[in-house]
Amino acid sequence: MSVDTNGAGKAAEDAAARQEQELITAAIAKELGISLKQVRTTVGLLDEGNTIPFIARYRKEMTGELDENALRDIEERLGYLRNLGERKKDVIRSIEEQGKLTPELQAQIMKAVKLQEVEDLYRPFKQKRKTRASVAKEKGLEPLADWIMEQRRQGNPYEEAAKYIDADKGVDSAELAVQGAMDIIAENIADDPAIRSWVRQYTASQGILVSEAKDAEQESVYENYYSYREPVHKMPPHRILAINRGERENVLKVGIEIIADKIHAFIIRKLVKGPSPVKELLEAVTEDAYKRLIVPSVEREVRGEMTEKGEAQAISIFSGNLRSLLLQPPVKGRHVLGVDPAYRTGCKLAVVDDTGKLLEVAVTYPTPPNNKKKEAAAKFKELIAKYGIQLIVIGNGTGSRETEQFTAEVIAEVGNPELAYLIVNEAGASVYSASKLAQEEFPDLDVAERSAASIARRVQDPLAELVKIDPKAIGVGQYQHDVSQKHLEESLKGVVESAVNHVGVDVNTASASLLSYVAGVNTTIAKNIVKFREENGKFATRKALQKVPRLGAKSYEQCIGFLRIPGGDNTLDRTPIHPESYPVVDRLFRELGLDVEKLGSKEVAQQLEVQDAAELAVKLDVGVPTLRDILESLQRPGRDPREELPLPIFRTDVLKIEDLVPGMEMQGTVRNVIDFGAFVDIGIKNDGLVHISQLSGSFVKHPMDVVSVGDNVTVWVMGVDLKKGRVSLTMRQPREVAGSVK
Repeated sequence: MSVDTNGAGKAAEDAAARQEQELITAAIAKELGISLKQVRTTVGLLDEGNTIPFIARYRKEMTGELDENALRDIEERLGYLRNLGERKKDVIRSIEEQGKLTPELQAQIMKAVKLQEVEDLYRPFKQKRKTRASVAKEKGLEPLADWIMEQRRQGNPYEEAAKYIDADKGVDSAELAVQGAMDIIAENIADDPAIRSWVRQYTASQGILVSEAKDAEQESVYENYYSYREPVHKMPPHRILAINRGERENVLKVGIEIIADKIHAFIIRKLVKGPSPVKELLEAVTEDAYKRLIVPSVEREVRGEMTEKGEAQAISIFSGNLRSLLLQPPVKGRHVLGVDPAYRTGCKLAVVDDTGKLLEVAVTYPTPPNNKKKEAAAKFKELIAKYGIQLIVIGNGTGSRETEQFTAEVIAEVGNPELAYLIVNEAGASVYSASKLAQEEFPDLDVAERSAASIARRVQDPLAELVKIDPKAIGVGQYQHDVSQKHLEESLKGVVESAVNHVGVDVNTASASLLSYVAGVNTTIAKNIVKFREENGKFATRKALQKVPRLGAKSYEQCIGFLRIPGGDNTLDRTPIHPESYPVVDRLFRELGLDVEKLGSKEVAQQLEVQDAAELAVKLDVGVPTLRDILESLQRPGRDPREELPLPIFRTDVLKIEDLVPGMEMQGTVRNVIDFGAFVDIGIKNDGLVHISQLSGSFVKHPMDVVSVGDNVTVWVMGVDLKKGRVSLTMRQPREVAGSVK
């Protein structure tokens, strides 16, 4: 009779894996305040290879309608806790190989919920480089350290130490033996996980971050931090990153001050059992362990945690701003003149029609040092007349305000009330212009001409144009270069993916760049879709996409609901309704006696609007959330959700900073939102700042709770600093603004 030990072992491993998965699921549910069932289902869906946009849109019944943010939180924590589980296994294996693993230690490691806790427990067993303690152990002084730690009521430590004198080992006296033993004890204290954890928490809650100038005479942007003190736990994220940068640039010297008495007292309480001949030695070794071994590493760890906090906030702000920028409403139905301003090399011009097709490029020199305004005005007027230009779009780079002044003068001379101009953020345009993608799109244009075309297209479809640019190059945040570039890239990719899938993509016009952000579509599949379209003509149905090479069943399931085919053979193919729900739509139209060919008519929309989703869902045997989405999609098929947002502010005349007076009411566009406020374009050279305290009459926890990038806002001038070119604004309607012009 044989025993299948391999099968039994595999079953035990599977059971352990299931138990670990359940523990992770329970931990996520508790931490995020989401039900265990929702987390368990979401984890299962993610493990099956489903994308977050797909789960959020088409698996609402299964997840209890968790939104993308909640799903991403689950995904992030799942990754962290699984990595933590793997690290625990590695640590246990390493300690076990050393023959030092006890059941109690293993239980402690398995109970740890943070990576730092696991590393603290592993620290005493970690292979270290040469230290004073390791040298003392090599000299055979570990038994003496153990004797001291026994804290016997009788005995003289120096008489005991005399037994360890050995000139061959470099222990020439009892004093040297005692010192070696104390080095061992000091390292043991520094490696004690309970002590390290307490000291770290105490430092984080009671420490004062101190920043000083390395050279107080040096002028720099960090002068506010030349003599600066603030409690560690109160420091806002943007200040943490600013000080970090000043330190990195060798301008600031930074450290954490802490009153050490309480820490010494805590360690002594843990260490000293009572009166003994070695009590004074232990009190001295406590101070040495803290100053020499604990302070440097704990300060690094606390500052590392502060940096993580700062980075997380900076990434969150960048992500929120980027989403708002990507979802700006498209300016449709206009022929646009894009202008990439410059001084010496002139302003590059690009005319695009209402579909974004490039019609003509040119260059003019209206700005210094050339100042050929007359010739430039003639060219502008020629293009405006030739192509029926209704909007001139100017990038906000070098020479933009001089170009703006010139453009306003041209508009006044043309006298067309429908002609206006707009300043757009050109961040990333130069990156795109020099890219391989831009070379493929505009092989006959130089870099600056491509940039002008990109600037023009940005207002026609911000999302389609901006996805061609590395999200990190679109400067709508703070301290983006000071954070983990890997984490930033992951977060921003998720934001772009979310925005693209929220809007949906016309599969017959979309670029490969845009398609690559659709759920389930990678770069290869995106290129294959474009190639297939070019070789075989437009897609007539969603089903035809199944013929695209490399677009397998799983990818098709994930992406197809986000791909639209306006004017295709199947009316439903232009809606966000997933093909898996087409049978539900058939049953719905039969139930209501409607004709699918009349979809989009006012009559059908009105009848769908009055339906009771809960009651109808029972009849159609479908989940309420899915039916609710279907009804909404059918009422406005082909709707672009961005069209509900207000268009940007078009201008016809220029305002100078000298024109501003306190109390002046103005319309502006939010260009950037940061921790301490929002920058608003009011039509002058530099954006004005609305400080967080001026965003609302009530308390504002964060500016993003009140404004987003692209918002059109009403502001009032509070103060003007002509010398520095700064304008302070308020969104609190003032009865009487007490401001100043300097």
